[in-house]
Amino acid sequence: MLEQRIQQHFIDSADLKYQAAQALSHPISAAVQAILACVTSGAKVLACGSGPCAALAHQFAAFCVAGFERERPELAALALTPDAAWLASSSASADGAALARQVRALGQAGDLLLVITVGGNEPALLQAAQAAHERDMTVVALSGRDGGALAALLRETDVHIGVPHDRAARVREVQALVLHCLCDGVDAQLLGEQEHSL
Repeated sequence: MLEQRIQQHFIDSADLKYQAAQALSHPISAAVQAILACVTSGAKVLACGSGPCAALAHQFAAFCVAGFERERPELAALALTPDAAWLASSSASADGAALARQVRALGQAGDLLLVITVGGNEPALLQAAQAAHERDMTVVALSGRDGGALAALLRETDVHIGVPHDRAARVREVQALVLHCLCDGVDAQLLGEQEHSL
């Protein structure tokens, strides 16, 4: 019984990835172009999320700085921290504005904010996106399904990548793959196509 349940996880994940490949290739490509425009102009990428999605934001920033699958110059990227210790003494933690404050402190026109979420309704992430717009930054939202309130905030120049599923675990699995596609796409555009071996 347990082994069947485990196998079903693999089957469900593979099915969703197969279905999402065609639906998400266009917005992922648009996000790659937005990230490229940002980093090649000397600007930086700020990434954020809440809960498990915050870990994905840190992973993406690490790939930008340290490299993904091949050597390349570092790309300017920073993961924002939703509960930054240096904000603990201020009212930011109490009102959920820690991410927005970091965006306002670090973000500049031309920068890009990557917001990773499952539901798209977390007040802290909504405030961060609004702060990015105040700074004339592009927002790339990576969410589940319709993106909730976050998708409604996006401008025409922003990008929404909505994973077509309601289950959080499945959404996060595809989000990890999307982040890999973003990193690989940026590398391919900067360095040219290259086959990878294990």
